[in-house]
Amino acid sequence: MPEVEDDGIPLEVEVPQGIEKPTEIQEAAKEEDKPVPKKQRREIDIEEPELTEEIAATAEMHIDTAPDYLGRTWIDPPSHLKQADHVCYTPKKTIHTWSGHSKGVSAIRFFPRYGHLLLSCSMDTTIKIWEVYGKRRCIQTYNAHTQAVKAIEFTHDGSRFLSCGYDRYARVWDTETGKCIGSFTNKKVPYCCKFYPEDEHIFLVGQADKKVLQWDVRSKQIVQEYDRHLGAINTVTFVDENRRFVTTSDDKSIRVWEYGIGVEIKYIAEPHMHSIPSVTRTLDNKWLLCQSLDNKVLVYSTRDKFRQNRKKIFRGHTTAGYACEVVDSPDGRWVVSGTSDGGLNFWDWKTTKVFKRIQAHKAVTIGVQWHPVDPSKVASCSWDGTIKYWD
Repeated sequence: MPEVEDDGIPLEVEVPQGIEKPTEIQEAAKEEDKPVPKKQRREIDIEEPELTEEIAATAEMHIDTAPDYLGRTWIDPPSHLKQADHVCYTPKKTIHTWSGHSKGVSAIRFFPRYGHLLLSCSMDTTIKIWEVYGKRRCIQTYNAHTQAVKAIEFTHDGSRFLSCGYDRYARVWDTETGKCIGSFTNKKVPYCCKFYPEDEHIFLVGQADKKVLQWDVRSKQIVQEYDRHLGAINTVTFVDENRRFVTTSDDKSIRVWEYGIGVEIKYIAEPHMHSIPSVTRTLDNKWLLCQSLDNKVLVYSTRDKFRQNRKKIFRGHTTAGYACEVVDSPDGRWVVSGTSDGGLNFWDWKTTKVFKRIQAHKAVTIGVQWHPVDPSKVASCSWDGTIKYWD
């Protein structure tokens, strides 16, 4: 008989002969097989990888930076560049290929108003700035991000730029010195970033956690949250003399906001709508070009109603699954978009018919920019790691 304590509970149970006691390993295996309680399961799902440690920002200069006899540095535009109204033509051939990035290029931006420099960001974690005229060298490389860089944006005068990447940081840089002015994070992945055009100490970041955050560079604080979307934010675009902005999201809706007020003033969602991963405001400020994932470019008004212009739908290209950029030419005659098979599609704005197709890259053409001064020059970038300049 086993020994019994005063309260009648046996101290040790005898195991009948021929039956072995379960080992510790078997006990642990049983524990693993138990179903996870719902609450705990939800916590496991939400768990995210740790935030990567911030590294010191560095900038590597690749050319001689001494000012010329007039005291101009490399960031100043050449004297021959003058802004003027001109007729744009679609390009015919490649005139240069920049190939300094070791992985796919995510986005490109011409220097504002003059376009004598080209900024690019890449999945190799670097941001580079290139000459557009002369020897077309790489001028400077900016290093601080520890994972792929998703988006870049200049201020209106090009003295600073903003970058955001999958290391969950948005960073503000001094273009000329390469100094990182500030790093901003709330531990969520930023997908798009935009300076507020009226006050370039303020910028907006659209994030994976369905929020648009408004940061102040001086205080390094979040000063406003726009939290109404039901999916990750894809784009932020200022309209109506910068009093309002438009956001698109993976929830397949478009929302219009008054700047500084956290509740949307218009909500556009139709059953037939698809997600819109790229939006560009036309240069006359009247329309929004929206790259829809059903292989169409849709056009919405930037006026009070924000109605879709159903007479202008640009078809004939494939972008499904990619955030291919779409832009218009400086004179408003052409619309150009990258495609998922590495092409460039040009449409006539008036007729909405495909005017020209160019096979530009070996992988998806993710970014495209029309030169602000030269009438027929276009730059495109791709996940094949190259940036091409077309004329």
